Amino acid sequence: MTEPIQEKKAVSQSIDFYKIFKVFLSRWYWIAGTVAIALCGAWLYLWYTPPVYQTSASLKLEESNPTLGTTAQMPMQNYNYTDKIQAESFTIRSNEVIMNALRKLDYKISYFLKGYALTTELYPKVPFVIEIIRQDSVNFDRTLYTVKAVDDQHFSLHPAQNEDIKNTYQYGQVIKLGNMEFKVKTKIPAGGTYQFKFNGLEDFIGRAMGGLNIGEAARFTNVMSLSQTDGNAVFAADILNAIMQEYVKYDVIQRRRSARQTVDFINNQLGFINTEAGKSGNTLANYKTQNKMVDMGSATSMTVGKLADFEKQKTELNIKLLGIKQLEEQINNNRSKVEIGVDLEGELSTGLGALVTQLNTLLANREVKLNQFNADSQPVKQIEQQIANVKSGIRSSIQAMRRNNEQTIRYIDNQIAGVNQSMSTIPVKEQNFVKLQTNFEVNNKVRSFLSEKKLEAEMNAAAIVPGVSIVNPAYPSYFSISPNSGKAYSTAIMLGLAAGFGLILLVRFLNPYIYDKETVEGLTHTPIIGVIRKFPDFIDQDSRQALSLAKPKSVFAESVRSVRTNLSFLASHKQSKIICVTSEISGEGKSFVTVNLASTLALIEKKVILVAADLRKSKLHKAFGHNNKSGLSSILSGQATLEEVLINDQMHHIDFIPSGPVPPNPSELLHTAAMKDLLKKLEQQYDYVLVDTAPVGLVSDAIPLIRSSDVNLFVIRSGVSQQRAAAIPERLSREYGLNNMAIVLNAFGDDALYSNYYTTDYSRGGGNSTYYYSDYSGYSGSGYYDDENRKWWMFWKKK
Repeated sequence: MTEPIQEKKAVSQSIDFYKIFKVFLSRWYWIAGTVAIALCGAWLYLWYTPPVYQTSASLKLEESNPTLGTTAQMPMQNYNYTDKIQAESFTIRSNEVIMNALRKLDYKISYFLKGYALTTELYPKVPFVIEIIRQDSVNFDRTLYTVKAVDDQHFSLHPAQNEDIKNTYQYGQVIKLGNMEFKVKTKIPAGGTYQFKFNGLEDFIGRAMGGLNIGEAARFTNVMSLSQTDGNAVFAADILNAIMQEYVKYDVIQRRRSARQTVDFINNQLGFINTEAGKSGNTLANYKTQNKMVDMGSATSMTVGKLADFEKQKTELNIKLLGIKQLEEQINNNRSKVEIGVDLEGELSTGLGALVTQLNTLLANREVKLNQFNADSQPVKQIEQQIANVKSGIRSSIQAMRRNNEQTIRYIDNQIAGVNQSMSTIPVKEQNFVKLQTNFEVNNKVRSFLSEKKLEAEMNAAAIVPGVSIVNPAYPSYFSISPNSGKAYSTAIMLGLAAGFGLILLVRFLNPYIYDKETVEGLTHTPIIGVIRKFPDFIDQDSRQALSLAKPKSVFAESVRSVRTNLSFLASHKQSKIICVTSEISGEGKSFVTVNLASTLALIEKKVILVAADLRKSKLHKAFGHNNKSGLSSILSGQATLEEVLINDQMHHIDFIPSGPVPPNPSELLHTAAMKDLLKKLEQQYDYVLVDTAPVGLVSDAIPLIRSSDVNLFVIRSGVSQQRAAAIPERLSREYGLNNMAIVLNAFGDDALYSNYYTTDYSRGGGNSTYYYSDYSGYSGSGYYDDENRKWWMFWKKK
């Protein structure tokens, strides 16, 4: 009768960091291999990746531009240099600046030297001279050609991607290829394979703009930092210097545009005034001759002087009104940059000048935002609102200037009308003379005023200097920034280590099998009575080696004895014990464990019988060297008696009952009373009755034997049994009310890769603390076992 089941407490387990270390140490060669592969990959990457060089330079933005006029200097502004540098970067990257910079370089033909791994651009070196005779300006062949010297007079030429089209030419011979006519004038150096290709100006725009980077040299400074990256160090320096020079030139041209516009306007006005002055002078001279007038009185002269001064002031105001209208048109036309004419610079208030500067900054920022966001995005809408607010302020200031100018013109018109009215008292002949004289003097004064303004504008244009200056030019740097060998190798080592550790973790994560006792203890409350080490030699299919217990001083033999010792604690109240051995599936070593236990029990002079109760697929008879023509199935079916099928192995002192022929109803036979009677009979004759049953995970044949046994051993094989197997003993105990289940871990090895990183703490209680057992790992070099695997550093110890 089975005893009531006692609830077992789960064993306490804690993380063992040394075991974690051993997990990775056990596969150190995986980590070393992945690191070696990563380093090889880094070496190949460095070998086949062309180097990239970087050169740098700097520009200084000026705050203001000097002018010669006393009133023609812009008021000083507090610039936001970050925004200004960002705005000017678009000017530097403009197609006009880049194209003009490229025109300074020798871009029409590129030469290359082909190596084993890389093809190197030879710029600025010219290994051989090619003269272009005729070339279409747009549609010409940009194929990469390979040339190689044949002898002193000939060379071979073919497209780099097609060696089948290979032709031989003489030096100086005209070659017609792809809308091109050219000839090779000088000899191609021997001992190397050279390549060349023809280029257009547009072929280098992407190269120049792609490697150009612009930013602040430091915060809150007016110094702009420029850098150029390229596969050719000299080209990077040359194109960066050319871009900076063209940008300085472009800036001067833009700054002189206002002065040129003023000069052009004054020239147009001067042409008209010169004509009018000539006409008025001729008319005055003719009038004086005809009327025999020599001179005017002093009062009349003063009137003429006043009238001339008023007319001159009115002309000046009209010119300034024109400048106001031009500024207003720029604001209304939504230009990307607002420019103030020279004639207005002195008239602008500090507030309006600041607003214009702020507007130009916002317009530049809008260009930046439009490159990053859509036109309908929130950042763009915000900056559009800011631009609208600033323009509203500028329009208000312009309207105030216009009203002031128009009021002054109306005042002068009133003064002119008053002077004209005072002239009504003068005789008619003198009035006509005064009018002619006034017209002549006004034209002369306006012509003099315009001439002064023209000279002033021309001097201002000549005095304008660039708003930017080159602080540091670019020089070739032959230290590559990419690929970085140190970074490549360090990254490879890190990736190799990560791959190695990741591979170990992946193998463990994907592993569904049980390997050590800690894993079993963490999955079930069923006690483990022993761990059988992996058999030291090859095991044939008959398992005959197990009977002889080869190497009795081996670790394997000692682990079997440990299980034998712990068996005495199970059903200790009984003199004779029926022990049922089963497992989840076949191949987990239950028959092997049964034979080993029988052998060790026989060695201590116990009377042992082994029953092959797997009526479907038993192989135990092969271990004893007997056939399976009769056996347990014959007894249960009444075809034979116990004495007729019993086999006595005199050499090992073990009695054995084979399974016999496979019956059509194996499960039913094991459930019969005949099986129970047989076990009772054997129990009376033997100290231990070992019953080898069918796997419980596949068939239910073993259930009646398990319920009738004193001890049930469930075999779990390291590396073969999956983790679900550990739950089967506990389920059987719960379903059939058993408390005699125990687990034997079979074929345990020292592979730390799959070991559990938890350590069981028996001092804190748990169902497995009843039995003492060891997995015999870590005892190498102790001297107690014949099959010790001594470490290489223990070479001084004798075996």
